[in-house]
Amino acid sequence: MPKLDREAEHRRLIALSEYERPFWNSGIAVAGMDEVGRGPLAGPVVAAAVVLPPECLIEGVNDSKKLSKKKLAELDREIRENALAVGLGWVSEKVIDEINILRATKRAFAEAYKDLGIGVGTVFVDAVTGLDIDAEQRSIIHGDALCYSIAAASIVAKVARDSFMIEMAEKYPQYGFEKNVGYGTKQHIEALKEFGPCEIHRRSFIKNFKVGE
Repeated sequence: MPKLDREAEHRRLIALSEYERPFWNSGIAVAGMDEVGRGPLAGPVVAAAVVLPPECLIEGVNDSKKLSKKKLAELDREIRENALAVGLGWVSEKVIDEINILRATKRAFAEAYKDLGIGVGTVFVDAVTGLDIDAEQRSIIHGDALCYSIAAASIVAKVARDSFMIEMAEKYPQYGFEKNVGYGTKQHIEALKEFGPCEIHRRSFIKNFKVGE
C-alpha cells in the first residue's frame, strides 16, 4: 500500500477504534462480538468474539459486508494470528426453530464469549443486548461499521459460517449454498420449491414458501 494510502488507512483505523481507545490507553484489552446468519433460510447462526491487543490496528479491518472473499480470508488469518483470544459460538437451524432466532443469536454470543477461554471486563456487541455473559456489555447499533473490535469479530464469524455453508454445498448441491450461503436468493427459493428442504433448512423460516418435505 502506498505511503499516502497507509496514512489514510491508519487515520481510518484510529477513528474506527474510538470505542476501544480509552481502555487501550489504560493497557486494558476488550472484546468485540458480532454474529452472522440471522437472516438465512438455512444453516446455523454463528457468533464470534475477538480480543485484540491494545493498539493492534490491522490494515483493512472493516465491516465484513464491505470486504471481498479474498480479503476476508486474509484478514481472518491475520486477526487470528494477532488476537489474544478468539471464540466462536454455533447454534444450529434446529435450535433456531425451537427457540426463535433472537434467543438463538443470544445463545451463540454467550457460547462465543465462553469459547474465548479468557475473561475481559468489557465487551462491545453489535446491536444485541441482555447477553448471559459475565462482562460489561456495550451494545453499538451498526457496530460492525463503527467499532474496530466488532468489525474484527464480524470477519471471523463470516469466514467461519461461509466456510461451513460451502461444505454443505457439497452435500446438498441443488441449493447453491456455495453462492448464497443459505440466504433466500431467487435461485435458492426456486430450488426449495422444486426439491423441498434439506436437513439444514430452518423450517420456521421457510413455512411461508409452502415447500414439501
